Amino acid sequence: MADSLDEGAARLTLEALIQTAQDHLFIVDAGGRILDVSPGSAAVYGLSRDALRATTVQALQASGVLSPSVSLEVIRTGQPAQIMQRTGTGRQVIAEAFPVYADGKLIRVISRSRDLTDLRLLQDEYALLQRRFAEHLRRHHGPDDDDDASVGELVVRSRIMREMVHLLKRSAPTDATVVMLGESGVGKTAFARQLHRWSCRRDGAFVDVNCAAIPESLFESEMFGYQPGAFSGASRQGKAGLLEQAHGGTLFLDEIGELPLTMQSKLLKVIQDGSVMRLGDTRSRQVDFRLIVATNQDLAGRVEEGAFRLDLYYRLNVIPVSLPPLRERREDIRGLAQRHLERLNRRYGRDKILHPNAWETLIGGDWPGNIRELENWLERAWLSAEGGVVGAPVASSAGGAASGGDPPTGSGSAAPTPRESPLAPGQGLRAAMEAHERAILASLAGSCVSTYELAERLGISQPSVVRKLKRHGLRLGR
Repeated sequence: MADSLDEGAARLTLEALIQTAQDHLFIVDAGGRILDVSPGSAAVYGLSRDALRATTVQALQASGVLSPSVSLEVIRTGQPAQIMQRTGTGRQVIAEAFPVYADGKLIRVISRSRDLTDLRLLQDEYALLQRRFAEHLRRHHGPDDDDDASVGELVVRSRIMREMVHLLKRSAPTDATVVMLGESGVGKTAFARQLHRWSCRRDGAFVDVNCAAIPESLFESEMFGYQPGAFSGASRQGKAGLLEQAHGGTLFLDEIGELPLTMQSKLLKVIQDGSVMRLGDTRSRQVDFRLIVATNQDLAGRVEEGAFRLDLYYRLNVIPVSLPPLRERREDIRGLAQRHLERLNRRYGRDKILHPNAWETLIGGDWPGNIRELENWLERAWLSAEGGVVGAPVASSAGGAASGGDPPTGSGSAAPTPRESPLAPGQGLRAAMEAHERAILASLAGSCVSTYELAERLGISQPSVVRKLKRHGLRLGR
């Protein structure tokens, strides 16, 4: 009697889940026959619930009702799958499916899909607005319009960056998620902070999280917080996570491509539900924040590699903003250098100026490290300048060189005395630079106790150090 009651309760629970599901659920047997679907599926796939339950996923795929079938992929591989799917009604959905085994045998496939059509329309509309606004700027601002636009601690002078500033100002009043894309050091964090200042949430907190800097074992407790006694060593008072701290303000997730897969699914749920649950807690807490993320990686490529969730990618990629490297906007270098020189003078209590010859070095450089490298070069030049002039030529056996170290690649400075080629026979520039970088890392890694110390020695960010050590197969202490 108890067993029959339990079975009846299980059926009622399953039916309630299917009836109330916001996602479009399919339950399919191992042969592809559809056993049940959620009511909302009818609008997306263009067939009634009864019609869907009377057919197979093979038939739906063959007739173009859905293409491709994620359930068939799971039946074929026996593994969970996630795909982009188009329906016969013209909708675009993201579908994922999971196998159910009994005694080692596949018996069911559970799939769910979410409609992305409205999100894609929003992205297309934003892209159209970008094109129209860029055309407006081209028509109304000629090449002689060189007014600077200040962005916090940055100064932008180039046309491409002025357009970027105007577009960010247009998106600032909304809560649409912005993805900052660009090489390391281009100023993604500075632009994210400025976007927060322009937004309606400017009086709230700006919570800056580097996803690559938090150990994976601590990530959940840092992001979601915890209740008193949730785990060994937990604070007696508990702790609000970074997601809660961003309530009413802006959450900036830098290095989003480094977010662990387990945290990606949890972040997706927070974005969808607007609530978080602390570790060890039984109740959820509502959170309301503007989300900005940044990466120097190809997120679409990470999705292809299986390192980034496809559904999270589409949730985040609403307003992509690509910040070009410094070598593609050399007009900005003068203002950036002058601003940083002012900061150095305030920091060290001096009033140094740049030597006129230094501008050729600065503006002509390639700056692979972008703004961060430019600032590091200026600080070295400032500290090594004996008098009040930074970057003044000094005599050397190899000809003139600016104080503060060698200029960056492509500096346009005076040609040095001919010397033996630093390239090995048959070695290209990229391979030579990689070998030189590895040699520097290997020589310093043995004397540094942490990646933070090594980052400080190199003048780069800690996440960059972690990636470089991994790429070269090096570890601290080796």
